[in-house]
Amino acid sequence: MKATACIRRTLRGCSGAALPTVVSLSGGALARAGEDIRDIRGPKAVPGSWSLPAVLVGALLVMLWLAYALWRRSHRQARPRNLTLSEETLERLERAKILMQPSTAREFGIAASEVIRNYIEKRFEVIATQRTTEEFLQTLLQSSNETLARHRSRLAQFLQQCDFVKFAGASLTVTDMDALFQSARGFVLETGQPTVA
Repeated sequence: MKATACIRRTLRGCSGAALPTVVSLSGGALARAGEDIRDIRGPKAVPGSWSLPAVLVGALLVMLWLAYALWRRSHRQARPRNLTLSEETLERLERAKILMQPSTAREFGIAASEVIRNYIEKRFEVIATQRTTEEFLQTLLQSSNETLARHRSRLAQFLQQCDFVKFAGASLTVTDMDALFQSARGFVLETGQPTVA
């Protein structure tokens, strides 16, 4: 209560002693504040200010790397995988399939015969491309290869039909050409070497 009364008197100016004390305290505080005022200083480094630019540069580098990886992946040449002899022969037969039209029956017969003869030479190590069909079939009779001997009648029918188209100029229907194609494809599938896993 006494403190409150003293403060009131001090504010009203009742006590002469209290007023100079307040003023002197105020003046001292002002004096100390005056000493604290200085000229403008340069910017201060804030700890950790390098982390935001570092994160941004890192994110930019990651985005550039991803863009390069996607670009390279889209422009990379597909490496041709090594095909087995059977797969290669079947692909060549598929390419000859576009010739399966009555107007190109002769070309189809030539292409199908060449594909199968090349396959036989490479697969069974028997000369087939430089012999006539009759010479080749005679070789098959003398051959000790059981697989070729088993398919001799099928090969004879296929090759003779191809020769008939090639040399006699016979016309084949699409159905006949499809039967030749399926015969050749079946021969390759049945005699192909199993793939090594």
